[in-house]
Amino acid sequence: MRVSDAPPRRSATRSGARDTALIASFTALIAVLGLPGALTLASGVPVTLQTLGVMLAGSILGPRRAMASVALLLVLVALGLPLLAGGRGGLAVFAGPSVGYLIGWVAGAGVIGWLVARKLPTYPLWWGGLANVIGGIVVVYAIGIPVQAFILGTSGVVATAIAATAYLPGDVIKVVIATGAAAAVHRAYPNLLDPHRVTRD
Repeated sequence: MRVSDAPPRRSATRSGARDTALIASFTALIAVLGLPGALTLASGVPVTLQTLGVMLAGSILGPRRAMASVALLLVLVALGLPLLAGGRGGLAVFAGPSVGYLIGWVAGAGVIGWLVARKLPTYPLWWGGLANVIGGIVVVYAIGIPVQAFILGTSGVVATAIAATAYLPGDVIKVVIATGAAAAVHRAYPNLLDPHRVTRD
């Protein structure tokens, strides 16, 4: 029997269990942030707090786990669970004007996580804020706005103007909150994004 094989197996199992728990936790967090409801605009794309959850997932979990947590939420929504703000769920959601933003959540969370991971174990506030702006706003809008314009039959200029006036102010506030919260988490758990480091009992 090769005794040396046992610790790596235990470490891999514990790391996998931790990853699963973190992914599920942030899926739940994003869903909970939809409970206050949504402000639905004439564009059909609601203003919600759930983008904050996407930013937090990217800032704290890293790219792979962040994308998995958002993707899991969308799978559950597709299966009919009313987990989006306003109690929305089902396949009909993915035929509406907000579908581009939902897809953008997955990509945006991954970009945030990738950028944050470049600096860790340190987490400079300026870098965390920049990561959230690029992933949580630029990437999400880059996917969401063209899809919204296509579905609504409007121009990209109109869709961009709507996003800039209706969504951008709130998203900037979410960037500040997500960056501050992530800084506190990374100070407390500096090895959270290192899947190879597992604390021993």
